[in-house]
Amino acid sequence: MRVAIDTQPGGAAPNEDWVAGTPTLAVVLDGLSTAGLDTGCRHGVPWYVGRLGSQLVASLADPETTLTAGLAGALEGVAALHPECDLGNPGTPSATVAILRQRGGSFDHLVLADSPIVLEGHQGFSVITDLRVDQILPDLKAEVAQQETHTTEHKEALRNLVLAQREIRNTAAGYWVAAATPEAAEHAVTGTVRAVDVRAAAVLSDGAACLVTDYAQSTWPEVFATLRAGGPRELIDTVRKVEATDPRGQRWPRYKSGDDASVAFCQWG
Repeated sequence: MRVAIDTQPGGAAPNEDWVAGTPTLAVVLDGLSTAGLDTGCRHGVPWYVGRLGSQLVASLADPETTLTAGLAGALEGVAALHPECDLGNPGTPSATVAILRQRGGSFDHLVLADSPIVLEGHQGFSVITDLRVDQILPDLKAEVAQQETHTTEHKEALRNLVLAQREIRNTAAGYWVAAATPEAAEHAVTGTVRAVDVRAAAVLSDGAACLVTDYAQSTWPEVFATLRAGGPRELIDTVRKVEATDPRGQRWPRYKSGDDASVAFCQWG
């Protein structure tokens, strides 16, 4: 498997995405926004995703380790790195997870929350994602969408949304993300596909996938054509050009003018 990767921050703040690729593995993590709220952790989201990603790559180097077990072990390992922090805080640093791993003649995949894996098959494209987060708190999300980005009203609406999300994050009533406990791994979407059925794959954070999923300014066939022609950097640059036409989030309401964006493009054969 040949993996090309890239990641870029959405603005001046540190990048809270993380991406890695090896000859058998592609991993994308998207750290969740804290909206300036207390997390109980002195390290921060970039530190968290970096440690979680490193633990995942090490754990999943063994092909006998399932993706679920690898994620659970990585979550436990990162928690052990900062026991002095309040890991019971509902806002403890957390992230979405998307993993694709080649194992013999098949590809295993795992998705936890809304960073998708897109498979290019011989008959079309399939999207593997976990959209449970989209099904909750519609009124608070609508309030964010009504405000222009970079305004006081938008920041306050986003803060209220994140506060409410924290109360149901990693509970049966809400949605699941990677945070401080290994239990979340059991709630991931997992599966296996035969390698002969797939031509290529893209593992993306939602800041890159939004070109299709939110902005509807491209299709998956067009995205894969861009990836083949110019790689992940060209795809992210295309996202930024689209966002620049709507800097205040009027046409496409969103949490940030530009979100951190990451891509791992996988080809073989």
